[in-house]
Amino acid sequence: MSLKEQITEDMKAAMRAKDSARLGTIRLLTAAMKQKEVDERIELNDAQVLAIIEKMIKQRKDSISQFEAGGRQDLADAEKAEVVVLSAYMPAAMPEAEIQAEVAAAIAATGAAGPQDMGKVMGVLKPKLAGRADMTTVSGLVKAALSKA
Repeated sequence: MSLKEQITEDMKAAMRAKDSARLGTIRLLTAAMKQKEVDERIELNDAQVLAIIEKMIKQRKDSISQFEAGGRQDLADAEKAEVVVLSAYMPAAMPEAEIQAEVAAAIAATGAAGPQDMGKVMGVLKPKLAGRADMTTVSGLVKAALSKA
């Protein structure tokens, strides 16, 4: 079963269970997926769906920090609940040791010599690690490795 089909099945299950919070989040996700399909006239694959989910999680995390800074804990809690629902569709996170091994391999493959080559290294890593690792963490590891080089 594709990720898109799984999301549709989960939406039906949330409807049956009358779980309005989960249902609302899944509907936002399906709307974002449909929007991308209509805009680009394509059928989404799992990697594209994961990219949409990743983007939505990042948006929610930004909102959480803004709401907490503004003293709106009620809204921050609602966003946190949405992050939990969306995170369930993400694959298991890679251990940091594996991420560091991938970073080292990418640096060796691109022949990166310093911080100016960060774009090349990230270009190699992004397709490999998308959805399996937090790209902010990966970027920090690449920056640290290249500053030592």
